[in-house]
Amino acid sequence: MAFLRLPITAPPSSPVSLPSFATPIQNSTKFTNWVRSKSFNFVLSGALTLGLSFSGFGVAEAKVGVNKPELLPKEFSPVIDVGGFLSDGQEKRLAQEIADIENDTGFKLRVLAQNYPETPGNILNFNVGATVDLDIPRSFWSRLAGKYGNIFYWKEKGEDASIEAAVMAISNCLREPVGPNNCSEVK
Repeated sequence: MAFLRLPITAPPSSPVSLPSFATPIQNSTKFTNWVRSKSFNFVLSGALTLGLSFSGFGVAEAKVGVNKPELLPKEFSPVIDVGGFLSDGQEKRLAQEIADIENDTGFKLRVLAQNYPETPGNILNFNVGATVDLDIPRSFWSRLAGKYGNIFYWKEKGEDASIEAAVMAISNCLREPVGPNNCSEVK
């Protein structure tokens, strides 16, 4: 099963502006007084107690990360396929498409294809840079994962087709003019 991680960063020239909700709150003293109140402390301690009693200590085992730098290529590549899902030709095509994206749009895209034995039905995962959200709606990423990362798509067409289709959809989206309807369709 493949796990595709596509970190995307904005071009260095992207303007960054604070959204309207990032302005200071006018009545912050009311909130501060409420936080300092005894009732808030009581509710918080009760919630923590319930949370600890329901969770238990040491019951859940966290997955341990694997550190295997020997799996990484010796030279830089925008496509790293440690899972072996892509042919050499597919890797070269994707690397060229990614280079074209960077040259044409300034966005950086990286593909990491790897195995996770217990990955649930959707195999696509995206790490999106903070300023990318200014140009691409967040809903695009969930629609993309839902279309090309679902179990039905990659079981029928293969993990390699899912990876290629996702990269091409990202390419199409990044090349659309920024506006209220950009990236509204996963192509």
